[in-house]
Amino acid sequence: MSAFVGYQNNVSESELKALLDRYGSVKSRYFLRWAHKVSGILKHLDGFPSPEGQMFDRDRELRWKQQGDRFNVLILSLHAEAGFTAIDKVWTTKSYQAKLYPTTETRFPKGIQGQGVNVAQRCFIDDQTSTVHFVALTAED
Repeated sequence: MSAFVGYQNNVSESELKALLDRYGSVKSRYFLRWAHKVSGILKHLDGFPSPEGQMFDRDRELRWKQQGDRFNVLILSLHAEAGFTAIDKVWTTKSYQAKLYPTTETRFPKGIQGQGVNVAQRCFIDDQTSTVHFVALTAED
């Protein structure tokens, strides 16, 4: 399956919020990260802005990372996305089922919240070299 990988750099907080509103839906899930904590998988965007995070659904994952007072944004999608600069490769994808660890799993200090969300992984593969460059989360519910 052909896919799209693109980016936007130097995005303001309000522009990032507009991107999340544009691409978000009732089926979107969020995972937010700060230096001292993570949100777990959320069904609603709570605690925005976070220095890093991702929004994902069945078709795409949108990631952001703060650089100073601006953000760099990466989109991993099954479809071309207007407004993003494409990373110029032919991308194919392969999807895999995934399971979340239970909140009692001892490898995480406080457990990761998000049980009841069906997730999968989608690998974005450079068609020319067969190298996996990105692994995106997808929400399957």
